[in-house]
Amino acid sequence: MFTKILIANRGEIACRVIKTARRMGIRTVAVYSEADAGARHVRLADEAVCIGPAAARESYLVAGRILDAARRTGAQAVHPGYGFLSENAEFADACAAAGVVFIGPPADAIRAMGSKSAAKKIMGAAGVPLTPGYHGDEQTPDFLRAQADAIGYPVLIKAAAGGGGKGMRRVERGEDFAAALASCRREAAASFGSDLVLIEKYLVRSRHIEIQVFADTLGNCVHLFERDCSVQRRHQKVLEEAPAPGMTAERRAAMGGAAVDAARAAGYVGAGTVEFIAGDSFAQDGAFYFMEMNTRLQVEHPVTEMISGQDLVEWQLRVAGGEPLPLRQEELEIRGHALEARIYAEDADKGFLPSTGRLLHFAPPRESLNVRVDTGVEQGDEITPYYDPMIAKLVVWDVDRNAALARMRQALADTRIVGVAANVGFLSRLVACPAFANADLDTGLIERSRDFLFPAESEPPKEVFFVATVAELLRERAAAHADGSHSGDPWSPWSTRDGWRLNLRADRTVTFRRGDTLHDVAVTYEAGGWRLALGGESVLARGRVLDAGEFAGQIAVELDNRRLVASVVAVTERNAQRRHVFLHGSAHVLLRDDPLHRVEACGADGGGLTAPMPGKVVALLAAPGQGVEKGAPLLILEAMKMEHTITAPKNGTVKAFRYAAGDQVSDGVELVEFEA
Repeated sequence: MFTKILIANRGEIACRVIKTARRMGIRTVAVYSEADAGARHVRLADEAVCIGPAAARESYLVAGRILDAARRTGAQAVHPGYGFLSENAEFADACAAAGVVFIGPPADAIRAMGSKSAAKKIMGAAGVPLTPGYHGDEQTPDFLRAQADAIGYPVLIKAAAGGGGKGMRRVERGEDFAAALASCRREAAASFGSDLVLIEKYLVRSRHIEIQVFADTLGNCVHLFERDCSVQRRHQKVLEEAPAPGMTAERRAAMGGAAVDAARAAGYVGAGTVEFIAGDSFAQDGAFYFMEMNTRLQVEHPVTEMISGQDLVEWQLRVAGGEPLPLRQEELEIRGHALEARIYAEDADKGFLPSTGRLLHFAPPRESLNVRVDTGVEQGDEITPYYDPMIAKLVVWDVDRNAALARMRQALADTRIVGVAANVGFLSRLVACPAFANADLDTGLIERSRDFLFPAESEPPKEVFFVATVAELLRERAAAHADGSHSGDPWSPWSTRDGWRLNLRADRTVTFRRGDTLHDVAVTYEAGGWRLALGGESVLARGRVLDAGEFAGQIAVELDNRRLVASVVAVTERNAQRRHVFLHGSAHVLLRDDPLHRVEACGADGGGLTAPMPGKVVALLAAPGQGVEKGAPLLILEAMKMEHTITAPKNGTVKAFRYAAGDQVSDGVELVEFEA
């Protein structure tokens, strides 16, 4: 077994590999870009080597720098994680040439499966069922359009290389094909360095089922059951679970056998995933089709670990060290049910726009035998625009699916994030969605459940404002006590903030703003608490701090005879005093309206359209002086290897573009001069 390995990756997967390596007594070397100098994986590793600037193409994708770091530190093997160089055959070859073990499949297997077109030819020859489509080398737009017309719409344009939901476009009509193809190719080239595509029939109601396979160098190959990854947005997985709901033992054996056949046909070694697409009634009709094989460990591997009781990273290390698979197929069994939710720095209510910034407050649920948190960040870390905006993977396990769903709902309710937008609220609605709760699964679940998942914004209940007010009063009392303790008279009554007045009743107003609406909470000091009134409702409130921190405190609040536990995170951002109230599993953002420090909100109708995040201008879709209607596409911005279209906020005229195609832009800069 190795004594030292280098991890050619970052974030949560690097931390994940370090955890297993440490348990096995293997020392670890982290590599990092200049942007990741203070990252969690760097702090956890035994050694760390800087390999270049922030951009991945100048650091994490430079094989020579990674192998030089392995040579300098004496690492015997390289674990590629997923993404970056994990499915790069040339990197696997370079490792072998440098005398370093690549903890992954042989380079030939990576090449064979790296092209979706070539992979489908191999699978077809091995008897693995294929999705109807075009997988050839002819790539002219007219020819591809003709193939799509022959297959019949809707079709899916897919990048022949790569994965992760990038470089994929669903096309409903022939007249939309050319624009979708151009966009798909741009994104594929940016993400994978190749703009080759294939065309497949799009199954309108389909499930995405993948099988975890493992093979060693001695000819043994097993599958570790299936994962259901049907819940997707833009072909990117959002929620995963294992085992797949509705899967029969006979169907599991058939799909597992096909996956093992696929791995053997590819000459596979190590951890891999064979992905299938099936009709939503696959458990009854039996139809399933090969999509692709991922020649690496998958993001969603923890759900397989939770139901099998196996550490797949340990399996990888042992197989790469020449050992046989730890278990035979008949020794593997399924225990219970597991779910994984991907927590991203993104705003679900704004089209899942990625968010960047510092994690002012990050409090995941406490880990246990039932709850697991895989993360590459901690409170105070930065979510940068250079890499994938994942914050954490939240994984739960229980004896069956219903119990696991209850675990996930509670774990999401216990997750508190401030400083960047996060999709926790969306995930909470998703696991509570009737379609998901009832296992009515297909890849279009999010779209067909939009009314439930994206409800119209409503005012928070009054208790949110009452809790926020109690938090303000407790914070003021603590600040006054702290000031008094450092004064010459720590017992001065002026430091008690108990509302005492001579011959008068102490009244005041605490005001919060949501949007353009002010909410005035009337506060009357009473013995042992406060009388709070808002919108005709009055309660007697008491409160105490349970857990204080730099930015947040968990408090217990009594409203009349009702006791609540909440967290209220106070932050000041751009002169705005924000209060993030976490109550009953929901998060609410209020603006503390201080008359002495009132900040006027700036709208987006001031004549310009600004960049919602740092990125690169890919294309200008209108001309200066052109009149456009509300919603018309004006500009395409690429950020985090995904394309985002900037549209007209209302009917008007494009007066000028501030940047040209190819220009890099910063967050908040004006992109388009627009006249409504």
